[in-house]
Amino acid sequence: MAINTNYLEQEMRNFRIYWLLLFWRPVISEEAVPYPVILIPGDGGSQIEAKLSKENVVHYICSKKSDYFSLWLNLELLVPIVIDCWVDNMRLYYDNVSRTTSNSPGVEIRVPGFGDTLTVEWLDPSKASPGAYFNKIADSLALLGLERNFTIRGIPYDFRKAPNENIDLFSNLKNIIEETADRTGKPVVIVAHSMGAPNSLYFLNKQTSGWKKKYIKSLVTLAGCWGGTVKALKVFAQGDNLGVSVLSEATLREEQRSNPSLAWLMPSKHFWAIDEPLVKTANKSYGVGSYEEFFK
Repeated sequence: MAINTNYLEQEMRNFRIYWLLLFWRPVISEEAVPYPVILIPGDGGSQIEAKLSKENVVHYICSKKSDYFSLWLNLELLVPIVIDCWVDNMRLYYDNVSRTTSNSPGVEIRVPGFGDTLTVEWLDPSKASPGAYFNKIADSLALLGLERNFTIRGIPYDFRKAPNENIDLFSNLKNIIEETADRTGKPVVIVAHSMGAPNSLYFLNKQTSGWKKKYIKSLVTLAGCWGGTVKALKVFAQGDNLGVSVLSEATLREEQRSNPSLAWLMPSKHFWAIDEPLVKTANKSYGVGSYEEFFK
């Protein structure tokens, strides 16, 4: 099965380049100090912690009981065999009646650091370089005169879920925006990456014009998934090994398919032509007009 994903190959590299082109200023003056910034990450762009109290595990090496520990991003868990434990702890279960998801039985999930920048600057709490995310952007903003956790705010969230299950996120985001704007006397600039872009638009569309005029200076999106991404179809079809060659895409696919946010990112018929081939097999092509056939 061939998947058309070439344009996403360098997403994270382009993310940082776009930022430098848009926001770098060679000379800093008092008048140049920018508006406060709200950083909204994309899929996989927030730390996730888990606490275990399980009756059953998928492998004898998997823990049944634990205090809260780093589940994402934790490079120690992304290795063969151990990855089976990670998949079982990270996956969601879908209720077709309520149309909502729940965590794996015996797993409690929390997202640390709401409002602070640390957990979106570094996805790995150890600050290992593969987990660097908004760090260089926060450094650049600090050079412009902004201050972490005061005029630069981070909005980590449970990226496994689609907007309909992240109601608390949007309520808390609204509070953070109002708090930051009120204490600085300036409206905020929302900087959103990847899936954070449509999430931000979803949030803003729920607000009144008066509220947005008072609290929002602008929305800046970096590699935003407007119209969806073909990569979502690739992940549904064969999984994604997260760039770790020794990991099985099929093993990770079990967890990835359970995330409603993956469906939220599917290519939209409002952007892609109905007859445009997005997935090809030896005998058939699939696009936005043939999703039911694709999933079968």
